[in-house]
Amino acid sequence: MDRITKQLLADFLQGQEIESKNQSDDFELFANFCILSKEYNRTFDPSDLTIGSGNDTGIDGIAILVNGYLVEDSEEVQDLIDQNGYLDVTYIFIQAKTSSSFASQGISTFLFGVKDFFSESPGLVRNSDIQRFAEISNFILDQAIHFRRNPLCRMYYVTTGQWSDDQNHLAVIKASIKDLAILNIFEKIDFFPIGASDLSKLYRTTKNPNTAEFIFSEKVTLPETTGVDEAYYGILPFREFKKILVDENSNIRSIFDDNVRDFQGIDNPVNKKIDSTLHGKNPDKFVVLNNGVTVVAGSLKTSANKFIISDFQIVNGCQTSNVLYQNKDIENVENIHIPFRLIVTANDDVKSQITLATNSQTAIKTEQLAVLSEFQKNLELYYSSTEGDGKLYYERRAKQYNRDKSVTKNRVITVANQIKSFSAIFYQNPHLVSSFFGSIAKKTERKDSEIFNNNHSYAPYYLSGLAFYRLESLFRSGAIDTKYRKIKFHLLMLFRMIAEETSPPRLDDKRKIDSYCDRLINTLLDYDKYLDIFTNATSIVDKSSLDLNDKLHLKQSSMVDDLIKTHENMKKTQYI
Repeated sequence: MDRITKQLLADFLQGQEIESKNQSDDFELFANFCILSKEYNRTFDPSDLTIGSGNDTGIDGIAILVNGYLVEDSEEVQDLIDQNGYLDVTYIFIQAKTSSSFASQGISTFLFGVKDFFSESPGLVRNSDIQRFAEISNFILDQAIHFRRNPLCRMYYVTTGQWSDDQNHLAVIKASIKDLAILNIFEKIDFFPIGASDLSKLYRTTKNPNTAEFIFSEKVTLPETTGVDEAYYGILPFREFKKILVDENSNIRSIFDDNVRDFQGIDNPVNKKIDSTLHGKNPDKFVVLNNGVTVVAGSLKTSANKFIISDFQIVNGCQTSNVLYQNKDIENVENIHIPFRLIVTANDDVKSQITLATNSQTAIKTEQLAVLSEFQKNLELYYSSTEGDGKLYYERRAKQYNRDKSVTKNRVITVANQIKSFSAIFYQNPHLVSSFFGSIAKKTERKDSEIFNNNHSYAPYYLSGLAFYRLESLFRSGAIDTKYRKIKFHLLMLFRMIAEETSPPRLDDKRKIDSYCDRLINTLLDYDKYLDIFTNATSIVDKSSLDLNDKLHLKQSSMVDDLIKTHENMKKTQYI
């Protein structure tokens, strides 16, 4: 391995707070992180797509993207069908070798493993990771009626060498792609050889903010406004707006984090009207029938009509943008014009005001706006006020800490993991949190199970994030067997019950709940204590009737009840 790759690998391990195992395993994680960062615009844990050694069928990493989300469970897929009404699927397969050259045999083994992955009668022995991904894939393929198009298959073969168009390599790749095409599963199949220099570029890209370059000729400059650096209003043809909306891989960008609502699906009544306009007799009327899109950017460079924006979000127009993305390939869509407003500001308060103002004209609940303007922002500040070994960062916007070298990425708590860990710990529903997290939020709209209620204390949320971080660290170090990772939210529930025998006070009783959480936080600042508690939690699992290999068990509330009962029975035996 060359010196530059070694240095980047070391930087990755440090930034992700990953303990080095051996060069081969470290490189697999590194390669998986770089490749998926190219394909996926949200924060993720590279260990979630890394395949365990032994019976890995020649594959080191698998990621399945559905409707722009990284899925880890078939229930998440079903939630996305229910929410969006369609499936847009991309399979990503990765093989990483530390060797300084590409080998036809290694490429052939990798590609055969990919083909075997989709076989209805697989010939290769599969480890639990391969089996888990195959089960998700089988569920997806059984939902083919919902496909907007057949899935994409993207295969990456990574080494520390330099690729050349060797005739033998090309012959192996061509034959294998032909074999995959015969399955009639894929819309498109791609193979990408990645050498050391390619990998270096990909890793450096992960540290850069999102940028877009487009031509904005039909515009007027808006009057000077306090807190706003520049502002413009006009119309953009879709061929230019697409440069903002879509990345270089034709994937929709993760630029809707400041938008109050996620995409409501093509079957939503409003979105149906947008869609029908694009497919109707007069699509040119789109520009006068649609309210348009508002983009807030952190910085802007201009040269005549050429605009380059960085660190940007679409704060209004999520539905319009997604419907346009779904129709990006229809005839003449490039010439559709979109009302477009661009506001440049680095002031977070101004950004929130703009988001509230542009969304308040639509049918959005007042409490949804309150969450955006108050709770989420203040929760981020609460996290940032933490110090020492318990320092964590709450990520309101996808990858907002990527450029900050001082932030250890493993200490970043995403919105999804915040919702899941908080819900499991304080509402004792770990069986629900394997769902797509947007669905979890909907399931917890009852007053007795609300999340991000503006009257809640922030301490329970930080506590939940810290417990999640500590447990993940124990998995990473090998202190807790990774076989329990699939029930990590069950373990988080048990952690709270073991560490604190009394039930939590009301979440809006800030004095009592803060004191309660302080005791648990102090436990999580003592390695020996929290290791002992999580170890005891695994003992409860072992002595309960919950079967780690039974997916139905993990979804059943009866298994949660059984864990709680087992915990009660073991209280006086010190979990021996």
